[in-house]
Amino acid sequence: MKYLIIPIVIATLLSCSKKESGTLPSQTDNKTIDSINSVRTKINDSIKTINSKNRFQDLSGDHKFTHNLIKAPGSVNFKKMGRDDYDVSGSIKAGKNYVTINGTAIAVSSKHINFTGEIKQSIGENDNGKPYTRKGTKTFMSKDGGKTYRLQDMVNSSGFVDYIDIYF
Repeated sequence: MKYLIIPIVIATLLSCSKKESGTLPSQTDNKTIDSINSVRTKINDSIKTINSKNRFQDLSGDHKFTHNLIKAPGSVNFKKMGRDDYDVSGSIKAGKNYVTINGTAIAVSSKHINFTGEIKQSIGENDNGKPYTRKGTKTFMSKDGGKTYRLQDMVNSSGFVDYIDIYF
């Protein structure tokens, strides 16, 4: 054991020896580094621009929002948050009947939008206006090339079909 401690102590002393301090880089080295950094910044900016472009149509803005049992149309706003990713909020209201939508949406294809959030409704013809809420991830699908998207979870709490549409 004694013989092991002595080589460890010697190795430790030798490895802790002071090294020469380096010289500061010259002015030309700084120019080269700045040049490389500016090229990298341009490349990173171009990648960021490409990655922020939508794969599918841009859904940003205010759009017509309808329910088959509410005569007057409402409005829904899609606010772009990222690539094919939107913050969604809107409502339809006519008398005591209403539908509200709040959450996020992701365009997953040219025909499908996955909405995650809440869709609340109260329709007088369905259970005398008893409020009904759809929560979680729901799909809106288009059959006309992206002009109209219809909620695919159509059956409400009273067993009737609701047609909830968003027009682009």
